[in-house]
Amino acid sequence: MARENWSNKLIYISTVAGATIGFGATWRFPYLVGENGGGAYLFVFFIAMLILGVPMLVAEHLIGRRLHTNVVDSFSGKGLDRPISKWWKAVGIIAILGAFGILAYYMVLGGWVMSYIGGISLGEIDLSTPLSAEEAKNFFETSTNSPWKMTLYTFIFVAVNYYILVKGVIDGIERVIRWVMPIFLILVLALMVRALFLPGALEGVKFYIIPDFSKINSQVILLALGQVFFALSIGFGVMVTLSSYLNKKEDLVGISISAGIINTLIPLAIGFIIFPALFSAGIEPTSGPSLVFQALPAVFSTIPFGAFFATLFFLLLLLAALTTSLTIYEVTITTLIEKFKMKRAMATFITLAVIFIFGNIPSILAESSWSNVRIFGMNIFDAFDYISANILFITTSLLSALFIGFVLKREVALKELTNEGTINQKIAPILFYHIKFVIPALILLIFAFSFA
Repeated sequence: MARENWSNKLIYISTVAGATIGFGATWRFPYLVGENGGGAYLFVFFIAMLILGVPMLVAEHLIGRRLHTNVVDSFSGKGLDRPISKWWKAVGIIAILGAFGILAYYMVLGGWVMSYIGGISLGEIDLSTPLSAEEAKNFFETSTNSPWKMTLYTFIFVAVNYYILVKGVIDGIERVIRWVMPIFLILVLALMVRALFLPGALEGVKFYIIPDFSKINSQVILLALGQVFFALSIGFGVMVTLSSYLNKKEDLVGISISAGIINTLIPLAIGFIIFPALFSAGIEPTSGPSLVFQALPAVFSTIPFGAFFATLFFLLLLLAALTTSLTIYEVTITTLIEKFKMKRAMATFITLAVIFIFGNIPSILAESSWSNVRIFGMNIFDAFDYISANILFITTSLLSALFIGFVLKREVALKELTNEGTINQKIAPILFYHIKFVIPALILLIFAFSFA
């Protein structure tokens, strides 16, 4: 297959940003901040991003661009002066399984967001008068527990992804990113300005940015380290796949740092929307995973033009979800095209259809018809999340770091990081040893605490 290349570095960084600002930044990050001490969690998250996030971005970019191929073949010994075990390709397969796991429930979350946009637009939820917590909860449960309704909304979201993906990496994903990212950033800015000028917003800002160091414990540290994987789409082949379309002239280290900065600033900005709004409405920020879907509609119902701003907020979530889901799907699509010589349309259809039938529908039924089905004591929806986040992503990241440190080794890694010795000659060796030794130690620590 003739390999496409990203048009320019800015577009690629925007695509990486799009890949990393999904529900990890807009849904998961806010409720983790709310549940774990506000500024205390935020402080730990910044440190985790620095010592784990950016180096892992560098690692996955290195692996992806080295051979300009799919996530499975990226872990081959091609180009090395010695043979390596074919079992290393299993890392790519684990990444694909992780991508399947996250998309299995991720697309359903997209369906939830669409149901809220539809519900507000059709007047199914009235935000013109203050909404009680019970009313917000009832709407959430009514919407999410309706299998046919959720199947329809999820299918529409999947269909939008298909329409874009079938056009290819450049004509599809890149073109959408060019339009969506500016709109997304405008929405973030508009909503942030509105939230910061709400009565009592300052208390929310204080909770959000002023750390109470007494609340930092092993669990907060563990959750922050784990969130980095979500925040940067690490461990499920996204960055390996996207970087495989990068030309050899680009600065992998610079791109990774830029992506890390952007992905830190965007969740930070979204927090400046959510927490001032919550405190303004007198709602506790400890609502957990339901924070966005239950607490925030109640918030919007207390402000002028609440339905308008609520629609903008859920549109923001939908755009974030779209830019991320496109790139996660591409992991499997690229692999099918290159490994099985499929036409892009067929590879796209198979990928989306299999995930919809065996992932999305079971996740939709998890709280209704299949609520009695338990995996590790969890329903299907939560099990997909848990297995992907706590096992597959972390395993892929650990093996990726070991692959660079002990299989590619110093010479090959530095050659890629320095573009044949022309850039980053001082920082590249430091990054290599950090990836080889520090990253595996941190990941093993996450494993240990996760199963303790």
